Amino acid sequence: MIDLHYWPTPNGKKLTVQLEECGLKYNIVYVSIGTGEQFSEEFLRISPNNRMPAIVDHQPADGGEPLTVFESGACMMYLAEKTGQFGGRNERERWEVYQWVMWQMANQGPKTGERGHFARLKDQAGDQSYALRRFDDELHRLYGVLNNRLYDRRYLAGDSYTIADMACYPWTVGWAAQGIELDEFKYFKRWFEELSERPALQRGMDVGSDLNQDYSKLSADDVARIRSLLYNQRARPAPETGGIED
Repeated sequence: MIDLHYWPTPNGKKLTVQLEECGLKYNIVYVSIGTGEQFSEEFLRISPNNRMPAIVDHQPADGGEPLTVFESGACMMYLAEKTGQFGGRNERERWEVYQWVMWQMANQGPKTGERGHFARLKDQAGDQSYALRRFDDELHRLYGVLNNRLYDRRYLAGDSYTIADMACYPWTVGWAAQGIELDEFKYFKRWFEELSERPALQRGMDVGSDLNQDYSKLSADDVARIRSLLYNQRARPAPETGGIED
């Protein structure tokens, strides 16, 4: 059994899609990131970066104690290796897959997230025009990368549907809100529409779809506390005692 520490964001949905596609049994442990549950000491022991998703495999291949993995890309590669599914059929294809998972982690996810961040704050934090223009342009460029990649192949890693596709798809379902004209990227559009018809992907994307954070029901003090947790974070201090000495 896999415990998936999860909230229905694009990063979380990568894992629900993969778990559904693999047919693995899994248990959802909701982490309410809008109220700061990701900063609990219990979750920190699973995910040192205080970010979901993370997984706990209660039946690892070595037969030992439960194994924890954090960072969505690492979780996807772990599950691909565990199941022998969607990670590439040979060494060359596997490295095609892993390159595109890394591309998603380093480019598509962060840049889309930054665009969303500044778009949400545009009426609250002064002039955001440069930041919005920068990340609008970068997001448009990244859709172009996907479009050109899919010009002469069915999926990102070649002829096979893999975790590379599963990683990228959830970040693209908001293409309209992201200011993207789908018809401008016809090869991407073909890929997007094909994937959208997959039943397992649909099930994975639907997990937690009824959840939302209703800040209107919180006090002003609670909203201020949550904002201080979620924005402008700085380093968490290490314990003063009990560590490894020089």
